[in-house]
Amino acid sequence: MIVTNPITNPVTNPIAISIRDVTLVRGTTTVFDHLTLQLDEARIGLIGDNGAGKSSLFRLLCGLDTPQSGAVLVRGYDVRQANPQRAQSVGMLFQNPEDQIIFPTVEEELAFSLHAMHLSRRAARVRTHEFLAARGLEHWAGRTIGSLSQGQRQHVCWLALLIASPHVLLLDEPFSSLDLPGRVLLSQEIANAAQQIILSTHLLDHVRDFARVIWLDKGQVRADGLGREVCAAYETDVAQRTTNRTLGYGKPLL
Repeated sequence: MIVTNPITNPVTNPIAISIRDVTLVRGTTTVFDHLTLQLDEARIGLIGDNGAGKSSLFRLLCGLDTPQSGAVLVRGYDVRQANPQRAQSVGMLFQNPEDQIIFPTVEEELAFSLHAMHLSRRAARVRTHEFLAARGLEHWAGRTIGSLSQGQRQHVCWLALLIASPHVLLLDEPFSSLDLPGRVLLSQEIANAAQQIILSTHLLDHVRDFARVIWLDKGQVRADGLGREVCAAYETDVAQRTTNRTLGYGKPLL
């Protein structure tokens, strides 16, 4: 999890994110070619095939990738500039918990997420126990990460993101390793979170009711609008491509 600065009073209004005429080239592949987006809504879904650019967009927003041209502004700060205020605005949940969990126990992992608050080790530990207790999970504090299932590890990553409370939450396929109860719980917590959330997923029902969903296709915006309309258009396109493959037309879907 990439987390920068917690907020003491979570925002209730969306936070503007501006992507202005961005070109991103990785190796010999052009990921984005003059991409422009304004992301103002409190909940935004991001859909599309594998390789469409969803994860790359997230990496741009949290400063892990640098565009060759154009600008990416989060809360008015250019992500290319080492500005503490800019860097304290965004938290990202990766697809794979192993890519972000650092410490051997749940308590240590969550306490580490509080480092930007400049709390003492003891204060961070107390805050962590209070946070877990409020969710009926205080018994998780001393558990080792190795004793947790994949879904439980993903939940730890989500908890670490929540306790840090950045202004913007980027969730990259957060439901992929969760069972049905876990998905229901996470959906409820996403709905109740005060921060702006951008959610990338292949499970369209989790974003179908969003006021805005963006369909990326090979680094370009294929559709952008109401969740139900954009999800339906994507499903129709996938059904058509699948039919063409079955009938022997076009290139096979891999």
